[in-house]
Amino acid sequence: MLMLSCESSTLKVLVVDDHELTRLTLQLALSCQQNIQVVALATNGQEAVELVKRHRPDVIVLDLQMPVMDGWTASDRIKAIAPNTQIIAYSSVEDANSKDANHSGNWDVFCQKNVPTSELIALVRRLGNGKNSIAG
Repeated sequence: MLMLSCESSTLKVLVVDDHELTRLTLQLALSCQQNIQVVALATNGQEAVELVKRHRPDVIVLDLQMPVMDGWTASDRIKAIAPNTQIIAYSSVEDANSKDANHSGNWDVFCQKNVPTSELIALVRRLGNGKNSIAG
């Protein structure tokens, strides 16, 4: 008898950060994991929106402070075209909602950039597997 499991499907991840070293390090760390595939890398929010249309990732690791289009704006646009895509706001800013009083991001969880890599990977897995009731 053939048995299928949703847990074993590969999670498609998009990494968005304007710093090359951060992008490539995240790509390396995530790509080494079983059942995680980094489908694309973006240097700003505008690129991320286009890549979401093309690749339909399950999870996005999204920097907030970037040129061209920041993560706050990109998260709104991404959720408008792919509402089921899970977004991790990945930033060094202390308060993710500090951009301005009238605009907060449209992401599923906030994660500081100083988090251990193992915790970020676990977070990607939990969000990708539909367990997004995570205290951020």
